[in-house]
Amino acid sequence: MNMTDAIKDFLNYCIFEKGLSDRTKESYENDLFVYQEFLKKRNITNVQNITSDDIKDFLKERSEEETTTIAHNLTVIKNFHAYLLKEKIVSKNVSEFIERPKLKKALPKTMSENDVDILLDIALDTPFDYRNKAMLELMYGCGLRISEVISITINDIDMTNCIIRITGKGSKDRVVPIGEYAIYYLKEYLSVRGQLLKDKPCSQLFLNNHGTGMTRQGFFKNLKSLLKEKGLNPNISPHTLRHSFATHLINRGADLRSIQEMLGHSDISTTKIYTKVSDEKVLDDYHKYHLRNNK
Repeated sequence: MNMTDAIKDFLNYCIFEKGLSDRTKESYENDLFVYQEFLKKRNITNVQNITSDDIKDFLKERSEEETTTIAHNLTVIKNFHAYLLKEKIVSKNVSEFIERPKLKKALPKTMSENDVDILLDIALDTPFDYRNKAMLELMYGCGLRISEVISITINDIDMTNCIIRITGKGSKDRVVPIGEYAIYYLKEYLSVRGQLLKDKPCSQLFLNNHGTGMTRQGFFKNLKSLLKEKGLNPNISPHTLRHSFATHLINRGADLRSIQEMLGHSDISTTKIYTKVSDEKVLDDYHKYHLRNNK
């Protein structure tokens, strides 16, 4: 069975038999999409041809990601291969004896302000360029999760008061201010958004080439394409922009409580990790640039 059909069957199984939520299903789908893209590079399109070494190499390639992300990747892959064996699509579970990475509290990976500027410097030639520019400006400018960005509807944005209503984890609503850049490019995108609509209206703000709401996979593909085009680190993820938003605010003196509110963290201890990222940057700069540090 080819990977595309196997993933589709597995996700249907997760929804209809396991009762997974739409958000969890999207998360599984995103992880399996990344996994499938890795296997394609090895010319593996049939699930019967996957080996445990392929999975181990996939995890090695993801080693720059946070440990929790890699652990989640492996959990999804293990569930996928267990399903394939259960349905007798394969004769053995090649993921069974692969150990999960030991979780450690790693500091969030961020982009420099200069790299953010490079990423967001998008030539506006097509409606898709306007959409990508508005999406990235909004994600970075408001510190949003990818699931939050793709869920935004037209009615969630208040252009007059420059705020946006976000539904975050646990269906908790929060209101986040929108900066001038994001407001400007949102207006620019809205002026061409109608060109992306097809036969029927769609309430989601950001649309794909089918005229329906943008998906995690679509966003991921667009981001990877931009990173490659601009010569930036290909391992940057959508969540890296959220980490960068928080770290850059702290570097510029923003109040921790304000950042907590904007990120939608229920516990400020989660937000405090960004102060450690900032402190590490200070030490790194000291060792690099201070005249009296190196003889």
